[in-house]
Amino acid sequence: MPHSTDIWAVIVAAGSGSRLASAGLGPKQYLRWRGAPLFWHSARTLARVARVRGLIFVFPPADAPTMREEVAELARTEGLGLPWRVTGGGARRQDSVRLGLAALPPECGFVLVHDAARPFASAALVQSLVDALDRGGRAVIPAVAVKDTVKRVAGGLVGETLPRAELAAVQTPQAFARDVLEAAHAEALAQGLEATDDASLVEAGCPVAVIEGEESNVKITTAEDLVLLRDERRTIPCSGWGYDVHRYGGERPLVLGGIPIPGGPGVVAHSDGDVLLHALTDAVLGTFGGGDIGQHFPDTDPRWAGADSAVLFLEILAKARAAGVDVVQADLTVVAQVPKIGPHREAIAANVANLLGLPRTRVNVKATTEEGLGFTGEKKGIKAVALVSALRSL
Repeated sequence: MPHSTDIWAVIVAAGSGSRLASAGLGPKQYLRWRGAPLFWHSARTLARVARVRGLIFVFPPADAPTMREEVAELARTEGLGLPWRVTGGGARRQDSVRLGLAALPPECGFVLVHDAARPFASAALVQSLVDALDRGGRAVIPAVAVKDTVKRVAGGLVGETLPRAELAAVQTPQAFARDVLEAAHAEALAQGLEATDDASLVEAGCPVAVIEGEESNVKITTAEDLVLLRDERRTIPCSGWGYDVHRYGGERPLVLGGIPIPGGPGVVAHSDGDVLLHALTDAVLGTFGGGDIGQHFPDTDPRWAGADSAVLFLEILAKARAAGVDVVQADLTVVAQVPKIGPHREAIAANVANLLGLPRTRVNVKATTEEGLGFTGEKKGIKAVALVSALRSL
């Protein structure tokens, strides 16, 4: 059975946007928000989750050639850092998902299906879905509790009042074992079944687990929803500074900014010892007074032994966003006599940009030595400094 690391995501952006088109606005997936089309915000979020290995974009068939060029330009400009493919969709959403599944590479064993019209989904939510797959889930969906009383209505009359405690509003992304979802779509096609989400097709043959969704993960559907894309809150600039050090001589392979450094010295660390991401995490914490990394992930807690620093960082980034912080720039410096950082600089910068959801041009990575002075000069360890600039909503 494929391991749940073999995960790709299908971004469904093939709708005609009829409700917005009636307002003269065109398909919602192409609306511009914060300098990028709506579908691209979902791509940025999914790319920030380390376990997502690639993306499939599903557009209206007539748009696919043009959109392939646009995605290529966006991916090149921002350094997406993931393989991607573009394919044409179908008449219905489920047809588009089925065609997106057909474009997945053979090695992909698990898939996330996400609607491009939900640009507010967070990387933390995606990571929670991945975690649920790791625990053995074969179909996992996010949902939030229904707040209103819901009644079944027919012919202008109430038929019954549904038990609110048993109701939930379902969101995307939804996560599936690939074979489960492909089989469900094949059965639906053969039987002429229709459904508004993928979990509905899977439910008959596979238990569907539910995790906590996000109230902010709303879908842009009507012209009235466009108010959600307005940035009307007042913002102030803020910054955060981070610093971290690790000794050489340990058994942890050297990793910087999420990039393995072949031939580098081993480091002494409780987690994976990524000194650069630790400094960056502290810098992000500084933008909203969030304390330091040791408070959130103490080295006395066995849960964080060998932990992937990218996962820890994304958890802190989600906290920063919940506090109204939008990181806009990162300036990073690695201080080490060995190894040479230059050959890895671009890969580090591109990966950090992906984690932050920023264009590659907004992340700077520098390296320096201390000219033989101090413990770094004596090749006893490595340190890193991070400065982030951000805007905080009030």
